[in-house]
Amino acid sequence: MRYQRLDLNLLTALRALLAERNVTRAGEQLHVTQSAMSGMLARLREFFDDPLIVPVGRRMVLTPLAETLVEPVNDLILRLDATLSTRPVFDPATSRRRFSIVASDYLIQVLLLPVLQAVHREAPGVSIEFRQPSNTAGQDLENGEVDFVINPACFATPNQGSATLFEDRYMALVAADGAPSGHWPTALSLADYRAARHVRMEANGRPLFETWFLTEHGALPPAEVVVHNFGLLPHLLPGTARVATLHTRMAQQVAQQWPRLRLLRLDFPTPRLEEVLQWHRYRDADPASQWLRDKILKAAAALPTVD
Repeated sequence: MRYQRLDLNLLTALRALLAERNVTRAGEQLHVTQSAMSGMLARLREFFDDPLIVPVGRRMVLTPLAETLVEPVNDLILRLDATLSTRPVFDPATSRRRFSIVASDYLIQVLLLPVLQAVHREAPGVSIEFRQPSNTAGQDLENGEVDFVINPACFATPNQGSATLFEDRYMALVAADGAPSGHWPTALSLADYRAARHVRMEANGRPLFETWFLTEHGALPPAEVVVHNFGLLPHLLPGTARVATLHTRMAQQVAQQWPRLRLLRLDFPTPRLEEVLQWHRYRDADPASQWLRDKILKAAAALPTVD
């Protein structure tokens, strides 16, 4: 690399020559041959238009110009060393960092609400933007357009930083007083599930459960209502016989908040969901990224297990 016509690789050679005042010893210091060191000296002489080191009797001495270079060159190398050894610092209390996270409303509700509370307390100047999962989330992560992506493991982007957060399963959620035959069973058989009237979430394609069901069973049960986030599903159940399929963690939270809703086990094999946090590998050592990553991982570790 050149700066004002000077090859910056020659700075260390100049420093060694000014210190040793001898081509051979300067070469030994830099672990290069005498011939290579002589070539560097020639290039430095050409740049400065000055011999820099000259023989006086039996010894080599610095020219007046070279004498004036000793201190500033040493200072410049020390400043470079200090700059290159500097590591980024992140102070949550004063930072104005903005993070972007790809995560569904399901993930925000079951995992990230405590994280947002911690950020509010510890980093009042930090802001977070949530983006809905999409087919371009992996590419957005690769391009550095988002800081984190939380997705099922099957959608993970190869060669990027990742950590498993938690596992989940699926349950049905219904209105307690909406059973078509007067009462709901404790579990829905595959036949009952197929025959039910469903409310379903679709956004940028089908969610994992519906994709699995379609592949495994050839067709999805008909949907009476389709919405674009998981959080709307419970609102569409009271007063109806509709069935919503939700992640177990979210379904359990909803059932606690909505006394009129009831959880039903799915009495047929269902996929197990593994959620993964991803970040760009170049941000491994970014202390701000590490800080928020640790918050998310601790929140995941505190989640109860599901059967």
